[in-house]
Amino acid sequence: MAKESQERNQIALDYGPVQTAIDELTGTFGSRLSVSSDVRERFGKDESFHPSIPPDAVIAAHSTEEVSDIVRVCARHRVPVIPYGTGTSLEGHVAALHGGICINLLEMNDVLTVHAEDLDVVVQPGVTRKQLNHYLRDTGLFFPIDPGADASIGGMAACRASGTNAVRYGTMRENVLAMTVVLADGRVVRTSKRARKSAAGYDLTRLFVGSEGTLGVITEITLRLYGIPESITAAVCTFPDVDAAVDTVITTIQCGIPVARIELLDDVQIDAINRYSKTELEVAPTLLLEFHGSEQSAAEQAEMVQELALDNGGSNFQWTSNTEERNRLWQARHDAAYACKALQPGGTIWATDVCVPISRLAECIRETREDIEASKLIAPIVGHVGDGNFHLGLIVNHDDPEEQARAEALHERMVMRALAMDGTCTGEHGIGYGKLDFLIAEHGDAVSVMRSIKNALDPHHIMNPGKIVRH
Repeated sequence: MAKESQERNQIALDYGPVQTAIDELTGTFGSRLSVSSDVRERFGKDESFHPSIPPDAVIAAHSTEEVSDIVRVCARHRVPVIPYGTGTSLEGHVAALHGGICINLLEMNDVLTVHAEDLDVVVQPGVTRKQLNHYLRDTGLFFPIDPGADASIGGMAACRASGTNAVRYGTMRENVLAMTVVLADGRVVRTSKRARKSAAGYDLTRLFVGSEGTLGVITEITLRLYGIPESITAAVCTFPDVDAAVDTVITTIQCGIPVARIELLDDVQIDAINRYSKTELEVAPTLLLEFHGSEQSAAEQAEMVQELALDNGGSNFQWTSNTEERNRLWQARHDAAYACKALQPGGTIWATDVCVPISRLAECIRETREDIEASKLIAPIVGHVGDGNFHLGLIVNHDDPEEQARAEALHERMVMRALAMDGTCTGEHGIGYGKLDFLIAEHGDAVSVMRSIKNALDPHHIMNPGKIVRH
């Protein structure tokens, strides 16, 4: 609890008596409000290595109106509000750094309206991506954003998630058409209509996508949908080194081949996956690819990439349209984090990411691998390299100060290298409170503009305080 107190007291903010707010809300929400220590611990922790910093209470909301009621009470008493989806974030986004009320949105999980003819859908924030695609299975439509975890749509919007399909379909930024948001004073606003484009006023939708709960609570999301491809082909190819694999990626993108997924896994990651998922992939730098289209076009895309891979020393190029084989391959990819953890029992995964212009990708990965070797740490590389984004799965014993220091130095060098290459400190994980300093290094004086927006929409700093910007 000393660590919790230290985190909460990082910044002195003028918050009111949380117990008064809890007493008032208990009368409305009854058993849906919990102050149980076990519940609070759970809702103060995401999937990262950051410790649980629990809120003072957790409330399960069922509607926009209820969220508004909760926020109004918290605003009146100046009590922090922390939205919670599935807790799959990776930078401490749900930690209650200053205590307060956690709004559990998991039970707001209805698909509200499917507009099949307009290729869009309206959902509540607790709907998960797998749940949504299961619901859509008979419509011939799907939602393509796939961050790996079965994250909630609200959380994906709040963290501007992307994932394996982003190279073709974009990120949440491109695929959220409108949102309903509860502001810091309890007002409910809709950011846009369902039209595919608009020149009417400030783009509030883009403002709230990626805001990480610091500007408001997202309670409804309108998403862009796509037709399920006639044919989906998956492929795997190994390379003599990471540079050759990345050169194939660069050439593929520059040639305009509309690849849907193109994932890089280094030899350490492949070895980990083989052990964990019982696969028999060759232990070498590997690309996993997927092609969408008609049966003919998907096959043509695979054949073109195969030629490019061979030109760069690639070998053992195999591709299949068999659904079961494709699913097994991509499940192994999605198990990468668990495979990393299994490499060192007792170690903790520090998952981090950067993104650089694709022309600098090979250089950035090569120099990062050199740093990994010098650090003597286990840190497999995996990435959505089609858009210049890659991840480290650092395995660290955080109880060993010397090992922790080596990990921090490696992480800082990786991020600062990406920034020097005109990249970003995070392609998809977000800032939370884990990357606050790197945001300043990346954006400089522009952070003060972000802080001005925060102050305008949340003058008392009750919305997920301590994330993205310091006060």
